Amino acid sequence: MAFSFFGGVHPEENKWYTCDRPLQEYPEPDVLVIPMSQHIGAPCKPLVKKGDLVKKGQKIGDNTGLCVPVHASVSGKVKAVEAKPHTSGVTMMSVVIENDHQSTLHEDIQPRTQEQVDALTTEELISIIREAGIVGMGGASFPTHVKLSGGIGKVDTVIVNAGECEPYITADDRLCRDMPEKVISGLQIIMRIFGLKEGHIAIENNKPEAIRALKAQVGGTGVVVDVFPAMYPQGAEKQLIQAVTGKQVPSGGLPAAVGCAVFNAATCKAIHDAVYDGMPLIQRIVTVSGDILMEPKNLIVPIGTSFNDLMDACGHSENPYKVLSGGPMMGMAQYDLSVPTTKGVNAVTILGHKNRYTVKEPQCIRCGKCIEVCPMRLMPVLMYKALFTNDVNELNAVHMMDCIECGCCAYNCPAALPLVLGFRSGKQRIRDAAAAAASKKV
Repeated sequence: MAFSFFGGVHPEENKWYTCDRPLQEYPEPDVLVIPMSQHIGAPCKPLVKKGDLVKKGQKIGDNTGLCVPVHASVSGKVKAVEAKPHTSGVTMMSVVIENDHQSTLHEDIQPRTQEQVDALTTEELISIIREAGIVGMGGASFPTHVKLSGGIGKVDTVIVNAGECEPYITADDRLCRDMPEKVISGLQIIMRIFGLKEGHIAIENNKPEAIRALKAQVGGTGVVVDVFPAMYPQGAEKQLIQAVTGKQVPSGGLPAAVGCAVFNAATCKAIHDAVYDGMPLIQRIVTVSGDILMEPKNLIVPIGTSFNDLMDACGHSENPYKVLSGGPMMGMAQYDLSVPTTKGVNAVTILGHKNRYTVKEPQCIRCGKCIEVCPMRLMPVLMYKALFTNDVNELNAVHMMDCIECGCCAYNCPAALPLVLGFRSGKQRIRDAAAAAASKKV
């Protein structure tokens, strides 16, 4: 098990900043910005307008197709419905709520007894998960109800991703330490939907307290805790499947192609909250960490809280060089710290100027160090070269779409080339060309 997948790296973990910081409720801010797009798929259409009064947990946006609703994370008054900065780097239609600090719950939020939960059908469970607005909370933000519906009859192995291999981030570690019963309960609901008697929780061996907490709760549940040596990017979906099952997801394929489905630990907890407590996804655990923070924390944060508010809650010793939504390997650098926390934000990483690594005139020296560590067995050196051809066929020939954007190549590159940024751009070119070709056929 020392080499459960090809490639990978061992970046400095830096989890010591927050791993022993218990979960802490973040005080509800005065103003929250709720984006209408916090998921892969069609953005929601706002269901409220300026001046409306809303209650905590009330649905304020929804749409048809590949979409999940969004909800008010506080009670108060709608201050505006307008485009606001988003963590993706673009502006997004958002509902701005002025908090009344009353936390008045919407009347639709009703807890269920165990007997009521036991009586729910598979279709009803999936509907509850959809209406709660649950998405993949490890960063992908794919609608959970779609993954569940599509996996029925195809999935024979369900895996909870508690690996959290990205440096600095400890949100899932603290969740598994402090609320292991809710993670396991959510997994049991998934197992019930798929008709499975066994489920897996995959976690790295650098989280001993979380491992003990989970193992203390699994008795008689059919849940197996699989412990793996720490290695980045062990938490990537395809690498995790290979580590747990030995199966490899084919190029361009989905986990269901090998009978697997992977869900984040926080997603499981959100499923438990929706099914048992009737609570939609309106808050999440966020690790706020970095080398210049005075007091890094693991915070339970209402969706819509700004990065500025989170940074101020921890204090900082100097102006940051870079603020990331996520961790330093896969996170997105932010140009505007008024951006809100969304369902897919598990961390805000704030780095000082000593983390600024640059090369005066970066040039690929064809050393092959990127090839040695690519967990997808790609050729980043050739992928980078293909970016300059403006030829979509060339981009496809080097399997650009198979890149998981883990950053191992950039981490290992002595020339400090912006490889991940380039590959994201190349993948977007392929998507744009496919969309243009499809529109011509219509």
